[in-house]
Amino acid sequence: MSTLTVTKSSSEDALAPAAANGPVRLKAPFARSELEALVIRYGSPLMVIDCDQVRAQYRALASALPGVDLHYALKPLPELTVVKVLKTEGCFFDLASGGEVDVVRAAGVLPERCIHTHPIKRDSDIREALRFGVRTFVADNADELGKFIRHRKRCEVLLRVAFRAPDAIVDLSRKFGCQPESVPELLAVAARLEIKVTGLSFHVGSQVASPSTYVDAIKACGRLIKEANESGIAKLHVLDIGGGFPVSYGAAMQPINDFCAPIRAALSALPPDVRVIAEPGRFIAAPAGTCVATVIGRAVKNGVPWYYLDDGVYGSFSGQMFDHANFPIDSLRSDGERIPSVLAGPTCDSIDIVAENVLLPPLEIGDLIIGRVMGAYCSASATDFNFIRRARVLPVNVTVEIG
Repeated sequence: MSTLTVTKSSSEDALAPAAANGPVRLKAPFARSELEALVIRYGSPLMVIDCDQVRAQYRALASALPGVDLHYALKPLPELTVVKVLKTEGCFFDLASGGEVDVVRAAGVLPERCIHTHPIKRDSDIREALRFGVRTFVADNADELGKFIRHRKRCEVLLRVAFRAPDAIVDLSRKFGCQPESVPELLAVAARLEIKVTGLSFHVGSQVASPSTYVDAIKACGRLIKEANESGIAKLHVLDIGGGFPVSYGAAMQPINDFCAPIRAALSALPPDVRVIAEPGRFIAAPAGTCVATVIGRAVKNGVPWYYLDDGVYGSFSGQMFDHANFPIDSLRSDGERIPSVLAGPTCDSIDIVAENVLLPPLEIGDLIIGRVMGAYCSASATDFNFIRRARVLPVNVTVEIG
């Protein structure tokens, strides 16, 4: 076991003893000399995950949603160290696959602090989660409910309801969730199958600009819970309000406490015995990630400078393709006139373009490019296309024991 107690450093020499003992301790925003030293010590490309920022984001959301059990969704950043850090914060966890079960198991998370929220599962997925000890699952149709017949004495189910947010960057209610009017029918199906349904869930989308759809969904689910309980068809006492809480990728965003104010008001109207849970992923992970890539080649095309990096859209910048994100990108070199330039990735594919018309000073081979707010849906969706190795994930500011 090793405990990370390394102090801030500003040179490769100062980082050297820290590197010998494991990950390092830095203070964000990281200085140029510190990032250069990390590349000298660990190589390039790097995805630096600031665990201090992970803690800060978790605490901010917990403060904005008091009384809500936050289940970190592993999907955007399924890193073992991040899970261990959040475990020490008292976080719960949201799982969607056997691989994610493996991560929380390795982190020593208690199974009763986990839920499995993938609406569509193989029986082997259900059995694997049950073996670990997870007891709460999600379904959104009659066929999916039928998968729990053989497991009905060992688990409970939340019905996922679809509420589409027109301002969400990623619409998560198009693929999953039943219509609100279908809930009574599905509850009747579950009752006939003797499947225990204990609540409802929804996910209005990812990177949602306004809390209005959350408010509408909470009110609608509150009515559905009341109707179900009064009819006696089920005893519902859980509401999962999903994730999707926004972060800033450069443009100004509402502070999370202000964003959640209408959500808090809507939740206060629920019966006091309803347990409310949420599934934040991006909000906790995204601001913690800093991508460090190196210029490995240069060219001039039609008068425009092109700089080729050792990371690209098949790697850490995959979030630009899959998550529709526009990451803040800049060079560590600041001297010289900035002119419109192109940043390209390392693969042989022509779509591997990281950014165009980005204002950069003249760069040399070996200069570093930095991408900010890249903790979510970047390393998680990176590939080894062309057998080019993806960026090393380097957690820093870890103050829990690892090993």
